[in-house]
Amino acid sequence: MRRESDFFGDNELSLVYLARLLRDALKLEELLSASGVDYLVETGTYTSGFLIRRELTGAYFYVSPSDDARARALLSSNGFKPYQSTS
Repeated sequence: MRRESDFFGDNELSLVYLARLLRDALKLEELLSASGVDYLVETGTYTSGFLIRRELTGAYFYVSPSDDARARALLSSNGFKPYQSTS
């Protein structure tokens, strides 16, 4: 279910997906809610483009660390590529 940030308290959340398209964000919200995964969605900017760099807005999906593995497996089995940190 979609939750507000205060639901998670001071817990460090795991970024599991960055939706660049609205239809992907809506589909992912439906998938996570139907599966009973508590998640937080926040909008933010990201940089895209190789020659011409530009800032775009996307939907960042976070889950608690206890739901991280389950959420990533759910995303993968439904055609989404879970976020992998590049650092």
